[in-house]
Amino acid sequence: MAKWIFEPGHTAAEFCARHMMVTWVRGHFKNIHGTLYFDPANPRAASVEVTIDANGIWSGEADRDAHLRSADFLDAENHSWIIFKGNEIELIGENDATLIGELTIRGVIRKVALSVHYLGQWQTPWWEDGVDKGPKTRAGFTATTTINRLDFGVSWNAPLEKYGVVVGNTIEITIDAEAILESR
Repeated sequence: MAKWIFEPGHTAAEFCARHMMVTWVRGHFKNIHGTLYFDPANPRAASVEVTIDANGIWSGEADRDAHLRSADFLDAENHSWIIFKGNEIELIGENDATLIGELTIRGVIRKVALSVHYLGQWQTPWWEDGVDKGPKTRAGFTATTTINRLDFGVSWNAPLEKYGVVVGNTIEITIDAEAILESR
């Protein structure tokens, strides 16, 4: 099984949550590292392990980001890493699958199903210090899932009138991943 490394500069996880009952707030993580064992000829045997730096959360507003890192939400001081490990694959089509694995947030582990779309692979240049040391083989993937933040102990909220809340419990996640072939 070929070993791939996620390229942090081109891999991101975006989240989206309801805010004040009227809109969506989006943010993302960029400091994502991980390993993928994957062969397009045998996708059922794939496995992945990813770590995300919880301190790297970015929503475009510094005060909100600090609150999201706090014990009210991610508690990044005590739980620096968001981790996903998965190896249960159900093929849906030629380039689509469901990947089931364990997601860890705030030290709480829950099973999560990701809807994954394989974008293909390509031979590309590899630039280091202005010199092309390629080619390197890259593969691309997108994945989506929805989680309930309460399942991970992320329970801060404040009430609004008419039974509204400041933050919705449903979190939509979209992942864009670029993996570089390390070895066959």
